[in-house]
Amino acid sequence: MTRKMNLPLTPLFVCLEGLDGTGKSTQCEMLVDWLQGLGRKVVFSRDPGSTELGNQVRQLLLGHKGAMSRECEMSLFFAARAQMVDEIIRPALNRGHDVVLDRFLLSTIAYQGYGAGLDVARMWQAGRFAAGDLLPEMTLVLDLPAEVALARLKGRPDRMESRGLDYFRLVRQGYIQEAENCHGQIQVISALGDPVEVQGRVQREIIRGFGV
Repeated sequence: MTRKMNLPLTPLFVCLEGLDGTGKSTQCEMLVDWLQGLGRKVVFSRDPGSTELGNQVRQLLLGHKGAMSRECEMSLFFAARAQMVDEIIRPALNRGHDVVLDRFLLSTIAYQGYGAGLDVARMWQAGRFAAGDLLPEMTLVLDLPAEVALARLKGRPDRMESRGLDYFRLVRQGYIQEAENCHGQIQVISALGDPVEVQGRVQREIIRGFGV
């Protein structure tokens, strides 16, 4: 595990991204524990979710059995995210607390843009507006080949997980392409290996980006 190092007194705003099956939830939990171990106050939030409205939208997005257009799906993600920013993220940052996110706008770009074929440039514009122009200072994409990520999934697949290998290959390529486009604001790190090894990579990127 990465040794302790000084981080700025100002709050950190970090998001972990990646395909389903890359271990984001585990890595978020480990990251929160590490930051708290450094004496920092940390708020964790899952997108979509974490608010009453967001949890209702999450259930709809992942469990809806009927037809749902690509534009409707995108808009539901934006709505849940707007509420989360207003109710959780911005107040936490204003209190001086770090914020760790499990997904944010980049997920919608990758899944509904690259995966489902919506216009990526227009999605960035609309997505930033819905989020009140608030984006993570650092986004770390946990990367695995699509077939490896899907093989890790357990239980009955939800709406997103059931879309097949070709779809998830497009989503993965979207993450990689957007990391190249954003010139360092988005970093891609390997999710291969055991959770402790992957967490070491996460911590090293945070230290590299924020360390003082």
